[in-house]
Amino acid sequence: MEKYFVSGIDTGIGKTVATGWLAHRFAESGKRVITQKLIQTGCTGISEDIIEHRKIMGVGLFPEDEDFTTCKYVLKYPASPHLACAMENIVPDFDAINANTLRLAEKFNVVLVEGAGGLMVPLTEKFLTIDYIKKYGLPLMLVVSSRLGSLNHALLSLECARAAALKLAAIVYNTWPSAPREIEDSTRLYLKNYLASSYPDAEFLEMGRVEK
Repeated sequence: MEKYFVSGIDTGIGKTVATGWLAHRFAESGKRVITQKLIQTGCTGISEDIIEHRKIMGVGLFPEDEDFTTCKYVLKYPASPHLACAMENIVPDFDAINANTLRLAEKFNVVLVEGAGGLMVPLTEKFLTIDYIKKYGLPLMLVVSSRLGSLNHALLSLECARAAALKLAAIVYNTWPSAPREIEDSTRLYLKNYLASSYPDAEFLEMGRVEK
């Protein structure tokens, strides 16, 4: 079984689309794959990010989506999980979320757990997303956009990952929407060189525009 945590360098850099794209990519290689959302904010019912994953994968909802195994906490207010949970008087049970991951891994070859925002997003007042990834030993797939400023955010995230001794499985380079060619090419080359010297076992995966 393979389990990965998909995080990003910021909010709004295509992490949800990247998670669906990764799932589709694994499925095309012949693996049974499912996605999971750590905590969903800003909606009700089934996680809107899970629904987006399924559209990109080209499949319908799984029973595990409908019984909330793939997203245990769906919160109304569109904010950082620590604030959204506090507003609904919810204390998230992270062991239960991880137990769901393990349950999914018994049925599927690959489980992709999508976070909310970046590595340092607080899940509670004292527990960050990066703490969750480290506690449960999930290899990291980091989504990086090609827009101006992404390189700084990417390097900060990668240095945080290094300090926490996380395993970096891949950088997922999202080139949509397009940045100026010079910036896109320079960022791509820099990240590839960074991986070669600092994380030689990590993959560099590039995605473009995803059709749903």
